[in-house]
Amino acid sequence: MANKKSAVPFNVTPEQEQKLNQALQELKGTRGALMPALQKAQEIFGYLPIEVQQRVALGLDIPLEEVYGVSTFYSQFTLNPKGQYKISVCLGTACYVKGSGSLYEALKEKLGIDGGECTEDGKFSLDACRCIGACGLAPVLTINDDVYGRLIVDDLDDILAKYQN
Repeated sequence: MANKKSAVPFNVTPEQEQKLNQALQELKGTRGALMPALQKAQEIFGYLPIEVQQRVALGLDIPLEEVYGVSTFYSQFTLNPKGQYKISVCLGTACYVKGSGSLYEALKEKLGIDGGECTEDGKFSLDACRCIGACGLAPVLTINDDVYGRLIVDDLDDILAKYQN
């Protein structure tokens, strides 16, 4: 499967650029500025592509390698865009034993993306997670704030159809 992580082109609006520049100006020279700068950048853009990391590095006058290192170390940051509908499949023990691995693989095939990626139209992104605390409903997946439980692969088309309109 071709790598589709970069299928959604990075676009920046003047408003986003202005917000980031303002945040970087306020943080520049402040000890420990990188984490809050990256948090603000992700809040503005939704993710931290290389273009945003470069702006942060320039704005704070720190090496891009340091920005990238922090961006990839902490799980709160993502380098890939998320879809309008964020699908998360629980691969915790209870869900996995009840078939969530099959759900995850079927979703990858149906959406044409791998875990951590976003569809080209920006509608769906797919991730795996560990226990979401709904073990009694295993196997479980979430789409944004909606929880779906006791699933089989045959349920997926109907679930996805709710979000495709």
